[in-house]
Amino acid sequence: GFITPQDDKNWSRGSSPTRSPSPSSGRGTPNSTPSRQPQLLRSTPKNKHSIDVLNEYKKRQEMSKPQINLVVIGHVDAGKSTLMGHLLFKLGQVSKKTMHKYEQESQKIGKASFMYAWVLDETGEERSRGVTMDIAQHQFETERLSVNLLDAPGHRDFIPNMITGAAQADVAVLVVDSTTGEFESGFESGGQTREHALLVRSLGVTQLVVAVNKMDMVDWAEGRFDEIVGKLKAFLKTAGFKETDVRYVPCSGLTGENLLNLSTETILSWYKGPTLSDCIDKFSPPVRPVDKPLRCCLSDIFKGQGSGVNISGKIESGHVQHGEIVLVLPANDLASVRGVSVNELSCRYAVAGDQVVLTLNGIDPSVLTPGSVLCSPYSPVRITTLIRSRIIIFDIDTPITIGYPVLFHHQSVSEPAIIKRIISQLNKSSGEIVKKKPRCLTKNCLAIVEVELTRPLCVELYQDCKELGRFMLRYAGKTIAAGIINKIL
Repeated sequence: GFITPQDDKNWSRGSSPTRSPSPSSGRGTPNSTPSRQPQLLRSTPKNKHSIDVLNEYKKRQEMSKPQINLVVIGHVDAGKSTLMGHLLFKLGQVSKKTMHKYEQESQKIGKASFMYAWVLDETGEERSRGVTMDIAQHQFETERLSVNLLDAPGHRDFIPNMITGAAQADVAVLVVDSTTGEFESGFESGGQTREHALLVRSLGVTQLVVAVNKMDMVDWAEGRFDEIVGKLKAFLKTAGFKETDVRYVPCSGLTGENLLNLSTETILSWYKGPTLSDCIDKFSPPVRPVDKPLRCCLSDIFKGQGSGVNISGKIESGHVQHGEIVLVLPANDLASVRGVSVNELSCRYAVAGDQVVLTLNGIDPSVLTPGSVLCSPYSPVRITTLIRSRIIIFDIDTPITIGYPVLFHHQSVSEPAIIKRIISQLNKSSGEIVKKKPRCLTKNCLAIVEVELTRPLCVELYQDCKELGRFMLRYAGKTIAAGIINKIL
């Protein structure tokens, strides 16, 4: 365990960090780092139960399948939940008894076709409306991977929840509706197919499977499949995806064809490629930064059955173990880790890439909020209200000027912000400065800007921690830009 010096008041439990006045707002904002780092006293006894996490993680990699976080995205009513719910059923993750129960209950409210979607849509409101509203999580395994599934909402009203899920993902499945008119409404301006693809790419996802769903509604027409693939190939290339990292698979979420096997003679006559499960199995797991300082972003806080408070989130870098002392920022409070769970299984430790539930003791639950970051007391995350960043502007209607109001989406946080300064416009190909201090920024341009936040947030430079160095900007219900943090001011 860690013990902070008794004479260091800035690091005593419950105290506040040193503050300096903000020149723009006039109120106090935290300095980017605490004024003094806590020191481990020589007389501090070592935790008898501590383990060599890096060595244990190496053993885990040798003995178990690599883990990957998969987000399912796409336009509303493309059939995402039905598709993945049916896949989970075919993989044996849902019992026949449970599936029969869902079938009976969905028929009672006149939504029999939503029976497989109920595997992931668990709340009464989601089931009655037939719309996914929040991120649903589930685990399954393929031949070589252990997959943590994140089913994201497709409706434009729940884009912030979709961003939260996409920020936790390593890879994605983009589901599109192949029926006549439905693909076009999702793909054309105003549809979520384009926006979701741009969002996941901007949040670091480079590997993608495109599931061309509801092919049974168009009689498994090869021409329709080729038409959709042709349109998506051109768009995804401009969005930044490499053609070699994108796979296309025709399937039907409702009938279950081409999820695990090719069971239709019609599709066998022209499609010789892999099934959806095979495509997922071919994803390459990313390299986890387990040897870097601990960074765990909180997405939810809740009370468990025992003592302490439970928090859930994803470890972006580093590792944590039972009995460890962690620093919670921006609250600047210390807590003791009294429980670690990964995929609902109790563990002694967790590492970068794991979706975890941690039980914390010795901290007031009221200081824990979504967006808070758990980190090592000896390498705290940065806190700021002002950042300098490089942003790429999407398809916008109104030019961006100084003072432009935006919503700043970072991990599970959505905060009001403004464009404080426009420093320069850059060449999209070379990155060279095209124009200094432009009056405004128009669509599809690259620029360096300063963004001022309304309250202090935990961020990192992109070069230090990519996951905490990325953000999205939205305005009037539309994503207008993606950015990376170059400097914390």
